[in-house]
Amino acid sequence: MYDDFETLKVTQDGKILTISFNRPEVNNATNPQMHQELERIFPLIGTDPEVHVVILTGEGKCFSAGGDINSLKASLDNQTRWIESMEEARRILFAMLDVDRPVIAKLNGHAVGLGATLALCCDIVIAKDTAKIADPHVGVGLVAGDGGSVLWPALVGHAKAKRYLLTGDAISGEEAERIGLISECAAAEELDEKVQALAQRLADGAAMAIRLTKKAINMDLRQRMDAMIEAHLGFETWSHLSNDHREALEAFLEKRPPNFTGT
Repeated sequence: MYDDFETLKVTQDGKILTISFNRPEVNNATNPQMHQELERIFPLIGTDPEVHVVILTGEGKCFSAGGDINSLKASLDNQTRWIESMEEARRILFAMLDVDRPVIAKLNGHAVGLGATLALCCDIVIAKDTAKIADPHVGVGLVAGDGGSVLWPALVGHAKAKRYLLTGDAISGEEAERIGLISECAAAEELDEKVQALAQRLADGAAMAIRLTKKAINMDLRQRMDAMIEAHLGFETWSHLSNDHREALEAFLEKRPPNFTGT
């Protein structure tokens, strides 16, 4: 059932399904293929009676570094691909919110940009205490429109969300737990055991009650997402067309500081 995924490594242990971002050579950055596989896997899980709990994590030392810089650069001159990626992002977010199985994000390393959004879209987030969480869209001249500008304010309030989304600054797993951005953090040597124990507890629980409780809690977040995501993706597309975004990508590839002009 899950044999044809390539950028996602899928393993099952009893009632627990683990999905691992499987591009460790680029810190699990997302590319068009991973977008499409993420869009497809969550509805598939919803039809699988054997799966009661999902763990989302990353292969290697990183959870996910977010959007692949080469894909972003290629989309500068391929607006069709950019629009497709925005539509895919919307469908991924709703697929994660709508799947009725509880999804635990195990942040084994840094979660950046879209990587942070994918983590925060999960029901429970447990991070290694030294893992960094950041949404630095503004650093590459983009609006954090692919979910971050909805999720961060919903989780930590507008004051904290603006502090981190307007600067793109990273915070540790420990600080993220303190401000309520994530569920909890753990020492590196305890992370696997803590996540596995919680996943097993949920897997052994009353499935219908757990699934419907998730659905009930997510109604508020889903309404927020439904009301705002189209506009936020539009803002991100607007910024994608800016000179500052092009400058940021060129500066990154040339390994120099960007020279933003505000245009």
